[in-house]
Amino acid sequence: MSKDRPLLGNDGRPLPLLPPERDARVWARLVRVMFYTPGFLALLLLKVGEPSGFGISVELFMLASATSIVGGLFIGAQSNGPGADHASRIGTWSGALVLELLCVVPLLCAVPTLFHELATSKLLHSVAPGAVPVALGASQLIPAVAILPFMLYQLAGFGTLHFVVSNTMNWAINLGIVALILASYIANRMANYDVEKALVGLLVIGMVATVFHGVLKLRRLQALYDEHLPAKEAK
Repeated sequence: MSKDRPLLGNDGRPLPLLPPERDARVWARLVRVMFYTPGFLALLLLKVGEPSGFGISVELFMLASATSIVGGLFIGAQSNGPGADHASRIGTWSGALVLELLCVVPLLCAVPTLFHELATSKLLHSVAPGAVPVALGASQLIPAVAILPFMLYQLAGFGTLHFVVSNTMNWAINLGIVALILASYIANRMANYDVEKALVGLLVIGMVATVFHGVLKLRRLQALYDEHLPAKEAK
C-alpha cells in the first residue's frame, strides 16, 4: 500500500486493502506480447500438421492470444480523472488479472507439449540414414519449470490474485494450476487426449471463474473504499 493512501475511513474503520497503483503502459505492452506470441505458436503448430499430438495446445494458444485483447480493453478503461467511477478505477488491476490467469496460465499449460512435439516432429526433422533417435528423457520437462516463478509471482504478493482471495485460497488455486498442468501433460504423453481435454477444460473453467470473482470483488472493494474515503482537507 502506498504511503499516501489513507488507512482509516471516515467512520474510523480500516479501509479495504487494494492493489498498488500500476503503470498501465507496462501492461499495455504486455498485451501486445501476449497477442502475437501465442498466436504465432498456434500457427506454427498448425503448420507442422500433427494435430493428434498437440491435444488442445492450439486452442490454449489462441485463448491466450484472444484474451489478451480483452485484458487490453480493461486496461484501456483505466481512469482516475474527472468522471471516473468505481469500475474505471480498477481497469488496470482487472486487466492484469485477466492477463495473469487467462493468458499466462494457458500459455504455461501449452508450452511443455509444444516443446515435446516440435522436438520429436518427423515433419520438422529429417532423419539421416542410420541415425539413432535420441530420447529427450527428463529434459523435456525443462519448459514446465516456468510454472515455478509464476507461482512465486502469485504467492509472494506480486500478483493481483493476492488481493482478491485469502492466502489459503491463493495457495489452493496455484497448487491446483500446477497439478492440472502437469496432469494434462502426462495425459498428453500417454496419448489419453480425452483426459487431457477434460483436465485442460477444468483448468480454463477454474481460471474464468476466478477472473469473474476477482474483477467483481475489486469493484466492490473500490466502491467501499470510495464510499468511506475521508474527505481531503481544503488548502
